[in-house]
Order: sequence, then structure tokens, then C-alpha cells
Amino acid sequence: MKSLHIITPVKDSIDFTLETVKAILASELEVPYTYTVYNDFSTPENTRRLEEAAHELGFGLVNLSDLTDHPSPNYLLVLQKTRREAIAADAGLLIVESDVVVQPHTLQALFDGATARPDCGIAAAVTVDEKGEINYPYLHAKGQEGKIYPEKKHCSFCCSLLTPDFLRAFDFDGLDASKNWFDVTISHEALKKGFRNYLFTSLPVWHRPHGSRPWKQLKYTHPLKYYWLKFTKGLDKI
Repeated sequence: MKSLHIITPVKDSIDFTLETVKAILASELEVPYTYTVYNDFSTPENTRRLEEAAHELGFGLVNLSDLTDHPSPNYLLVLQKTRREAIAADAGLLIVESDVVVQPHTLQALFDGATARPDCGIAAAVTVDEKGEINYPYLHAKGQEGKIYPEKKHCSFCCSLLTPDFLRAFDFDGLDASKNWFDVTISHEALKKGFRNYLFTSLPVWHRPHGSRPWKQLKYTHPLKYYWLKFTKGLDKI
């Protein structure tokens, strides 16, 4: 693994996203890297804000409206495109979602941790709330703080590094295009291919659950409405 390709997919929620971006750009990275935000049909106003921020802060920006007319979410297109690019560069694909804020050492430590483990398919940072307590989607890791261990459950892509060896071993073109999100499937495929997925509870990142998809807050405030939307409108297919 010679470098990192860091990506952040986003649709609106630009204030949260810019916090994510600024934290990544402030990272203490020794390894060469590129950083690209994938704008998945944000509103015209939010697209303009992203374009201005990209010019000001110096990160890459891809407006998916330039690549496809498929409606959001286009996570599969992003994963397929970035996988090919990472393989060509012998780079790790590091996904940091737009409701996550990393610490200055997080990304380099994930790179170092994955590199030190030849069987690593995915290296994931644990998520915490504003008080530093482990939160969704890693609630099952409570009591394991400060550790690094193989994760038998799936890894979320909140802040996860997919290694080049795994990217070469599993072709994302075979993923189910009817789904919206793929962290569960990809995590399981890594295990099937003989890799281990490591959870780094020693590397907490601040996560505001569903900050990038506010409608999902209904799962906690109005669960019946959430599941009605999920099943009647086909939203949030995992």
C-alpha cells in the first residue's frame, strides 16, 4: 500500500460536511494521499458551497451529476469508481463519511495499523459521541475501549480503510445494484475471502449518527414513520 485515496460521499448537510473536510485536511499524514468529496446531487446552493470550499481549501470535488443521471444515492457508483482508481495506484481506499470528524492522528494510524497486519481487509475506527462514549453503529464494542481486534460483525464505513489486497480480491461490480448501502455486504465478503476486519477502538472518531441523512433520525423519534418510509419508498436498502 503506497498511498491513500480518501473519499467523502455527501448529499447536502454541508455544515457537517465542511467540519469533516477540515478535520481530514488537518490530519497529520506522512503517507501520500489524495482527498476527494463526491457530491451526490446536493441542492444547487449546497453544490455551490462545496465548489467554493474546494477552491478555497484545496480538496478534490466530483459532482456526480456530471457522471450519471441516476438519482441519489449513488454510493455504488462511487465505490466502483474509487476501487478501480485505488487499485491502479496501489492505494488504500479510506472512506470518511460526512457526519464524522477525525482526530489529527486517526488516518495515519489506520494506515499504519492496516499495513502492520498482512491479513487486513478493512481497518475501521470506532465511533463515539461528543462525550467520547462509543455510539452507533459500534455499540457492541462498548467495554472494548482502547483495543485493536478482529471484528466478527460487519464494519461500518463511517471511517474505514479498505486495503489494496482486498480491493483486488473482490470486484464491486458484482454488488447488488438494488441496494443503497454496502458496508455489511463488503465486510462479509472480506471475511469470505480470508481477510480479517480490524476494529480500532484505540482510534475514536466523533460521529453524529445519520447527520448526512436527517430523515433517518425518525428511527429514534418516530420509528413507525421511519419503517413506513423505509418499506413503502424503498429507502435505506442494506
